[in-house]
Amino acid sequence: MSKSNKSRRARNWIIAIIAIVAVAFLAFWPTDYYIESPGEAVPVGQFIKSPNKKPNNFYLVTVSVTSQPASILQYLWSYTKPYDDRVPSEELLGGQTNAQYNELQNWYMETSQQNAIYYAAKKAGKKHSLKYLGVYVMEVQKGSSFRKKLQIGDTVLGADGHRFHSTEEMMTYLRKQKIGNKVTILVLRGKQKKKLTGKIVRVKGTNKPGIGIQLVEHVTVKTKPKLTINASEIGGPSAGLMFTLESYEVFTKQNLSHGHKIAGTGTISPTGKVGIIGGVDKKVVAASREGAEIFFAPTDSTDVKKSQTNYAVAKRTAKRIHTKMKIVPVGDFDDALHYLKTHY
Repeated sequence: MSKSNKSRRARNWIIAIIAIVAVAFLAFWPTDYYIESPGEAVPVGQFIKSPNKKPNNFYLVTVSVTSQPASILQYLWSYTKPYDDRVPSEELLGGQTNAQYNELQNWYMETSQQNAIYYAAKKAGKKHSLKYLGVYVMEVQKGSSFRKKLQIGDTVLGADGHRFHSTEEMMTYLRKQKIGNKVTILVLRGKQKKKLTGKIVRVKGTNKPGIGIQLVEHVTVKTKPKLTINASEIGGPSAGLMFTLESYEVFTKQNLSHGHKIAGTGTISPTGKVGIIGGVDKKVVAASREGAEIFFAPTDSTDVKKSQTNYAVAKRTAKRIHTKMKIVPVGDFDDALHYLKTHY
């Protein structure tokens, strides 16, 4: 073999190795972004257990989020998909770890399920009761002495040997304590109870004595007939409206959809208000792909302009993708129920 051929072959090998390294770099080197894209439309009935349950055509809709920061290749490829968004990790996680973020999403889903069962039973005139368990820890503030002790998703059951029957009762007790005083709280983490000791601090936002956490009530609902919801690995609060519609249908033994495929999104409050959610454009795309005829979209304008409500964005998205699916505005549960009863 001539010297020039050997040189050419060596050069080709070097180029090939460089190309392989470059492709591997693009494929595996992580960015600081997560990719959000249209998920899927999932039948709600599969998550509900009740003696009265029947097959239905109500669908919750999800947004797909990469489990880890996207690689450079995934990041670049997302620009070829019109409804993919690149979300900075700080914006998505809010300074939390992946595990903490997932725990928070599980809390949102559990609360969504409890609110749905509670309101549906109340609306249907069925027996219902709320049991107070404690408060969920959603965030531990920087100035809290419990910052490295408490975890997101922990349930605070009591303090200094006192068990509380409401969030207000707990806050009242803590506010009576002096700044700097020692306090021991009882915490439920998973199935294990723990006692954690720290100090009373001034709570950011209220400037009053407390332990420095952002909290929400942890309650369970009991109804007669019994109804439970278990959405498995789906997280977040946005299925609240659809859970409530299906739960109400079960409680009243009605057929609200009459064979029509109904999708939708929106949180649900204990009073039946439907709240704003994120990623509604992606949910419209996912619902349309599934063949939904109707998509319920919240009109809630909390902290957004009227042009940026879920309903407004959903309408624009539906027009852009040329779907036959109708976008229906809902401000509360009664709006959705009225639409179903008057059209079907």
